[in-house]
This record gives sequence, C-alpha cells and structure tokens, in this order.
Amino acid sequence: MRSYTAEPSLPPPGATPHARPHLSIATPVSGSGPDSTVASASAPRAPAPERAAAAAPTTAMTAGAQALNRLAAYVNAHSHALLRVTVGIVFFGFGVLKLFPSASPAEQLAVDAATKMTLGMVPETVLLLSLAALETAIGIGLIVGRRLLRPALVAFFLHMGGVFSTLLLLPDAMWQPHSPAPTMEGQYVVKNVVLVAVCLVVAAHEWGRGDRSGAGNGAG
Repeated sequence: MRSYTAEPSLPPPGATPHARPHLSIATPVSGSGPDSTVASASAPRAPAPERAAAAAPTTAMTAGAQALNRLAAYVNAHSHALLRVTVGIVFFGFGVLKLFPSASPAEQLAVDAATKMTLGMVPETVLLLSLAALETAIGIGLIVGRRLLRPALVAFFLHMGGVFSTLLLLPDAMWQPHSPAPTMEGQYVVKNVVLVAVCLVVAAHEWGRGDRSGAGNGAG
C-alpha cells in the first residue's frame, strides 16, 4: 500500500495569504515521555530572599499562636488549682498581717465588727488573734488542698458571712452619708464577692469530683 502526503495548496498570485495561527513553542518534560510538553512561557517567580521575607511573618504568627494555645491548654487543665491556690495565698497573707499589731489596714474594722457580733464579751486582742488564726488556717487549707480543702471551704463561707455582715453592723463606716455608695472600707468588703465566686467554683468542682468518684466506685 502506498502512502501519499498532501502538499499544501499555494494561494493564487495576487491573493492575500491568510494569517497563520500562532504556535507556541513547547519543550519536553524530562522523564515524562516523548509526548509530554510544558509551555515555555510561565509566570515569573519572586526572588528567593523576597519569598523568605514574606514567609517570615507567617512563621512567627504560627509560632505565637501555638504558644498561646499551649498556655491556654495548661491554664484550662489547672484552672481550679490556680483559683484555689491564689485565694489561699490572699487569705494566708491577710491572716499573717493580723498577727502583728497595726500591720493590717483592716484590723480595726474587723475588730469592731467582731465586737458587735460577740456583744462586746470577748476582748479585742483575743478577737484579733482569732481572726488571724482563722484566716491563716483557711489560706493553708486552700493552698494545700486534699483533705484540708473541704474544711477550709466551709470555714471560708462562714467567715465571709461575718465579713458581709459588717455592711449592716457598721453602716456609718461602710456607706457614705446620704448616698448609697460605699466608703473605702465598704469597697474593701464588697470586693470579696470575687473571692466568694472563686471559692464557689472550687467547691462545685471539689464536691462534683467526690460525687463522680463515688459513682465510679459504686459502678465497679
């Protein structure tokens, strides 16, 4: 069988030749076969130093986000212990201050409130030392935790009941005249709502943990 090759027809003389389609030059890709080609014209790439400079802020942001995530995970895992210990440190510090005369700015306020609650039957020195011992013991119990935590929490809430009673027992010292705004001493008492909220969270976690462990022991 013979094969024929068609010859291209030439335009007649005087005729305008049609424009030929533009053909892009292709180069073969190494290792991809004889028919594989890629276009020779490609988008220009940024120089290596510029690409590294653009990637540096992204890398720094990624490292910072990872560090924040690790910190958040650590705080979340130890949140109850963190709350418990910080309140314990506050109580321990305030209790120790009351062991030294005139060292605590709330000393006289506490003594006056305790004197009213005991109807003046207990000497002021005994009241001050008792308050100091109570607050120090609460602080130690919160810091140490374990078996001391529940007694410390009970003592804390009882003590807070006495602290907030000063708003009623000492109205002249707690509230500004002709105004519902608290005095400086009143603000000192009112801010304890934060400590109460913190210890409520700690107590809920502690009692909830005991209930869960008891349920687990019963199930086993």
